[in-house]
Amino acid sequence: MKQTAAFLLVLALLFSASTGDARNTVHQLSVGAALAEGEAKGVLIDSIALYFGDQATPAVEQSHGQFTANRKTNAFNKSDEEACNWVFLTAIKALQDRARAQGGNAVINIYSYYYKNEFVSETEFECGAGAMVAGVTMIGDVVTIAE
Repeated sequence: MKQTAAFLLVLALLFSASTGDARNTVHQLSVGAALAEGEAKGVLIDSIALYFGDQATPAVEQSHGQFTANRKTNAFNKSDEEACNWVFLTAIKALQDRARAQGGNAVINIYSYYYKNEFVSETEFECGAGAMVAGVTMIGDVVTIAE
């Protein structure tokens, strides 16, 4: 009898833990605030320009393709905004790394594609935050622009 009660208790704890992790709150957060945080921490590559949404860009001299950066980060014991800003920066850095590898100097038309939901904005990005993980998917066109 005691073994059955212990088993049921463990089973109940497992199910309560898994449903607690199921939270997926979608946020729309400030691109500017996240980028400022990234610049302060030295995360981003200064020589690779970034243009979000429909922002006007200098003339495109060469296109190197469209690329996706899907990133997740540990959100445990962090605010949703803190986790989302960090994971956004890692995705943007991945796009910048791709631009450098492809010979480009900019990423343009950057937009969010979290859970295949296209969210185009010059000022905001979309992020999903759960109890343990936060994630973003960013898509952008790697190009060489006139300097």
